[in-house]
Amino acid sequence: MGRRTRWAAAFVAAGLLACMTPAAGAQAASGTQRIDLKVLVVDDGGPSVAAIVNELDLTGTPYTRVSLNDASRPVINAAFLSGTDGSGRAEGRYQAVVLPNNAPFPAGSAEMAALRSYEAQFGVRQVDAYTYAQPAVGLNWAASPGYIGALDGMQGIVTSAGLGGAFDYLKGSVPFEDNDPNVTESYGYLATPLATQASGAAFTPLVTMPIPGGGGTQGVLAGEYDHGGVSELVLTFDYNQYQQQYRLLARGIVDWMTQGIHLGFDRDYFSMNVDDVLLPDDRWSSTAKCTPGDAASACQGAPASSEIRMTPADVSYAVQWEQVHNFTFDFLFNGGGSDDATQNGTVDDPLTDALLQNKSSFRWVDHTYDHPFLGCVQNTTTVPWSCTTDASGNVSWVDEQTIENAISQNVAWAARHGLSIDRAELVTGEHSGLKTLPQQPVDNPNLAPALNAEGVKWTGSDHSREPDQRAVGNALTVPRFPMNVYYNAGKVADEVDEYNWLYTATSQGGSGTCTANPATTTCLSAPLDELTGYSSYIVPLEARIDMGHVLGDNPDPHYAHQSNLAEDRILYPVLDTLFATYNQLMAANAPMVNLRESAIGAELQQRSAWQSAVSAGKVTAYRVGGTVTVQAPSGVRVPVTMPNGTVQPGLLGLGATAAGTAYAGELSGWLAPKLLQGAVTLTLSSAGTPAAPAASGTKAATPTAVAPAQTKPAQPASVALQVPLTPAGVALLPQGRK
Repeated sequence: MGRRTRWAAAFVAAGLLACMTPAAGAQAASGTQRIDLKVLVVDDGGPSVAAIVNELDLTGTPYTRVSLNDASRPVINAAFLSGTDGSGRAEGRYQAVVLPNNAPFPAGSAEMAALRSYEAQFGVRQVDAYTYAQPAVGLNWAASPGYIGALDGMQGIVTSAGLGGAFDYLKGSVPFEDNDPNVTESYGYLATPLATQASGAAFTPLVTMPIPGGGGTQGVLAGEYDHGGVSELVLTFDYNQYQQQYRLLARGIVDWMTQGIHLGFDRDYFSMNVDDVLLPDDRWSSTAKCTPGDAASACQGAPASSEIRMTPADVSYAVQWEQVHNFTFDFLFNGGGSDDATQNGTVDDPLTDALLQNKSSFRWVDHTYDHPFLGCVQNTTTVPWSCTTDASGNVSWVDEQTIENAISQNVAWAARHGLSIDRAELVTGEHSGLKTLPQQPVDNPNLAPALNAEGVKWTGSDHSREPDQRAVGNALTVPRFPMNVYYNAGKVADEVDEYNWLYTATSQGGSGTCTANPATTTCLSAPLDELTGYSSYIVPLEARIDMGHVLGDNPDPHYAHQSNLAEDRILYPVLDTLFATYNQLMAANAPMVNLRESAIGAELQQRSAWQSAVSAGKVTAYRVGGTVTVQAPSGVRVPVTMPNGTVQPGLLGLGATAAGTAYAGELSGWLAPKLLQGAVTLTLSSAGTPAAPAASGTKAATPTAVAPAQTKPAQPASVALQVPLTPAGVALLPQGRK
């Protein structure tokens, strides 16, 4: 399972936060109410609810999921929603409610009435994951002016109210994808708020879009509807968890419904590993359609091998690029490449000199001394390569001492040349030693003992093969995203030629790989132009893929190779496009977070520990007035997101510190109890404490009738799917920037 599904497994069952709760009929003592930090999700099986659940999974925000399609589901009534805690306080078991639409139950439903009453009593907000524009949610019908239909390729706009509230991490533009012009990917209802709302009601647009043919009139995509003591976030467009427009708004949806107070931690991560620094990389042959010099490439009868290696000018360019973008590359180095070039110090190597002169500009990670394959002993006489076996048929493995030497020799080289490294970090060449399907289905049994002996705690793995973190001896893996910027290409022409070979049919001069594996790859309709294909197709496609990782709260690093910083420097257009797109969409308060391998590994590790504690029912979390309390097992850090001004006081209220660090207009972090405390206790500022709900004697809100003409908004089947980018769709993306 990927990390998204890995998180999902932790939060799908009801009652994940262990809370001592007497029967609902018990009398509550007078005083402030308790609200448990857990979200109630009422699920109809649609993609919009699934998208919100995915965001909760990604960030680690617990929830209870009630499926409307489950005949044995619990009845949502007062006893299900609330009760009295062990201290005699009225207890609301959910801090927010997600519904598939504004009224998913039959007309006159007691369950809907119970939800409305609960929300009004405890000041709990409701998200209508996808509903049509109608007076029942404070909007006019989508007509005169209005629009009903596909929203593909259109632009949403965050209003001043949205930018001043839950969506303050955005700059204002919310572009809707159009990955395939022949497919309806998004659908919605654009309408204006009612000019005259019901008594005491108000509608505040948060995200809008110009109504086609409406003369500039803005129709609502998302807005807050306040009425009868209830607050609803009304979303009038359909979406799924993969679409960029949803990913841009997902953080704000969760913050709005939880009033900025929830368990979970969210960042936009991007780290760039550059492999093989100091080594040369073998060059792709456009005539032989393989890589001469690479033993695993099975090049037969090919031209003489050619190598790609950075120059001092490439180092200078990398330093300047980092300074412009306030970013640091992780250089994964092989000291043996320098020793080969200098003949162990007898001649000068300008590249080594340039890198050492600028060594403080980069983060350095051990990539082994000379990049040996550390798995089974490869038999490269077969196509593809296979594992060598002995006379008894047993696999021959690279021995433990060879693995240790590859690690320790590189550490020694770094020490001799004054490079600052973390010996606990490692990425083996080609992630070798770890299982490599199909040839090597298990790890080299000598790998774990060697990592233990060398003190390695974090070792890189290939995310496309193993998306989950796992243990290898005492070490944990750090999955890395491979980029479609190839290790054997330093020039644009070589990159495009190899791309065409892989992604075109045999009838078009390609390998036919895409035809043979339709489930994993997509054939190009025609080969890319050698001069323009890289900037017009590969760059925007790769940047969009990477942007999806960034917006998906995924810290796993991306990797390319030193060859891509040399010659035509083909990595930079991808990074330039990614950074430019991100900066166009995201506010300055939400910068990309650039972590090194050990920090990424630790982040994944503490997510796993949190998941396990919540799954086991060993976490209790609630808010009483302006105080938040979270109890978790000893050693398990608690992910929290809180309003600015929230502090974590020490014993007797002394030594208060901020509840995390500033990001996206709020505070968030992984917290542990302070000295002599058994729980994480937080104090909200007066501005961050939600207003007290109406007095208990106030008449409860009544359910709003759903118009009989349509109980569910329209949803084209294609909206529920992840629509892949087609060549026509790629043409609509931002192009490469030089």
